[in-house]
Amino acid sequence: MPTFTRLLPSALLLTMLCACASSPAADDAAADTPPATTLRVATYNVSLYDEQAGGLVRRLQAGDDGARKVAAVLQQVRPDLVLLNEFDYDAAGMAADLFQRDYLERPQPGGGEALHYPYRYFAEVNTGVPSGLDLDRNGTVGGVGRDRGNDAWGYGLHPGQYGMLVLSKHPIDEEQVRSFRLLRWSAMPDARRPLDPATGKPWHDDAVWQQLRLSSKSHWDVPVRTPGGTVHFLVSHPTPPVFDGPEDRNGARNADEIRLWQEYISSAAGDWLCDDDGRCGGLDADARFVIAGDLNNDPVDGDGRHEAILELLEHPRVLRMATPASEGGAETARAYAAQGLVRRGAPGHVTGDFGPRTGAMRLDYVLPSTGFGLRGSGVFWPPSADPAAAIADGSDHHLVWVDLAP
Repeated sequence: MPTFTRLLPSALLLTMLCACASSPAADDAAADTPPATTLRVATYNVSLYDEQAGGLVRRLQAGDDGARKVAAVLQQVRPDLVLLNEFDYDAAGMAADLFQRDYLERPQPGGGEALHYPYRYFAEVNTGVPSGLDLDRNGTVGGVGRDRGNDAWGYGLHPGQYGMLVLSKHPIDEEQVRSFRLLRWSAMPDARRPLDPATGKPWHDDAVWQQLRLSSKSHWDVPVRTPGGTVHFLVSHPTPPVFDGPEDRNGARNADEIRLWQEYISSAAGDWLCDDDGRCGGLDADARFVIAGDLNNDPVDGDGRHEAILELLEHPRVLRMATPASEGGAETARAYAAQGLVRRGAPGHVTGDFGPRTGAMRLDYVLPSTGFGLRGSGVFWPPSADPAAAIADGSDHHLVWVDLAP
């Protein structure tokens, strides 16, 4: 069940824009509290997950250095509305309670003043939930370790691993939240059904294909009542387009998970697009929104099907804006390039450091709709010489923020 809580006290050209298109002082600006008339929206893959059910709760109870750094970043940036990806779900909300009370509401080393979010939203996700099907075609259903995870509706070692958490300073319209966790992949017109390249036939047989869920975690439309009007916070965390075989089933799924939002904000969204309560259709044409999340797809680099993210960036309802940038990301990307790992994207636009085999890429997005005024943006990734870099390594991803005016 979803949980609402009020707590008490050309796209390709866009992606290749030089770093000067964004403020060179983005990291400094992120630490400043925006004006009261500005809505600061952010996404942050916080890597607060555990391989054991209840593991995150136990870690937070014991004291977790990664959570302290994540909280310190949030205290520095102080977003009004933020999506946390890879925050393990538990039905009672114990992890969310602990993170709010013991981390955000206590000043952290390198952070700022205590930070309180009166409103939040979290709900079940598909990760780790057994499907009862042999989704990876290894001849068994379930099993242990990765075999068990591969046969879940979304890869995970226990239900709720890699979940999502929305934190807000403004009220959430509880009655109007929409979730698309149960939407069948096959319901999407012209779905990218994975094919076995050895035979040219579908990777999954028809009986399995008709049951597969599109969302690897979930897709939520969370309406937030801001002083400037209702903003639909469209959040998700598509599967990484890797960890599969030549059939590229994860690459296909990632692309169609991104496409779900493209369809949702289009006037032609049809009766196939039905939420978990049976309400069908897309977002109203006059609604304002912000799409946010670790979308696991760089516009030009990596293994993703880049057309999916490019089409979303080019959508006529998505605001044209300079790409959020950081000095630390540029420094990291250039260091990889000096070692021979050269990428085509602008170095300052990367949002995560994924190690010497993968390098740095842009995977995290905050995409406002037209109708907003853009006041600033950035990636919280200070250069290595900046003392703030000490809190920026709590996750392999970095927080992305955008300041919007009504």
